[in-house]
Amino acid sequence: MRPSGRTTDQLRDVRITRNFTKHAEGSVLVEFGDTKVICTASVDTNVPPFLRGKGQGWVTAEYGMLPRSTGSRMIREAAKGKQQGRTVEISRLIGRSLRAAIDLTALGENTITIDCDVIQADGGTRTASITGACVAMVDAINWLKAKGKVKGEPLKQMIAAVSVGIYNGEAVLDLDYAEDSTAETDLNVIMTENGGFVEIQGTAEGEAFTPDELNAMLALAQKAIGELSTKQKEALAD
Repeated sequence: MRPSGRTTDQLRDVRITRNFTKHAEGSVLVEFGDTKVICTASVDTNVPPFLRGKGQGWVTAEYGMLPRSTGSRMIREAAKGKQQGRTVEISRLIGRSLRAAIDLTALGENTITIDCDVIQADGGTRTASITGACVAMVDAINWLKAKGKVKGEPLKQMIAAVSVGIYNGEAVLDLDYAEDSTAETDLNVIMTENGGFVEIQGTAEGEAFTPDELNAMLALAQKAIGELSTKQKEALAD
């Protein structure tokens, strides 16, 4: 039995609320159970220096956790004067994942910056961030299209992400903190809506996982990505 009482292939309750803040071109509150992340997409009608004059755009991301998003207060990274390695790694992961959804040439010389701010953490913050950020990015793209700032269709496909793992010897989907903190294996899977893999991050915390266990985890992830893609499209249809 999982601590949450869920079945092995059951997602937590997932909610995607668009237009969550007033000023950003795209903004989403994404909730995977008790994990809650605000994803905002900001448009800059310019590109970084290394892309100027090349006729293509850029998508980048920043990730952070609020001081009391966890059980005890964390010191703000700005107060420390530097970002933690985990923060940098997750920011880059989100950016890479989102660029897989975009035709950067069709985006034109525009930049979309995604900020993912974790306001409450209960496991799976990076996968929730990617899933919500994709919806916020679509709203930012639609803003650019409405303003006549892009030609064609920059969005190639939706992407989503989910965690899977081995918990008490069994493959399980969408780990919350109670499972994530003690799981034998933790795997984060980013996929397209059409079933293609964008990135897989996995670590065995105790015993090494077997090929059969890996296949079981990936099967759970593939099923869940289909469910998450449906939720993304439902949110965008509202």
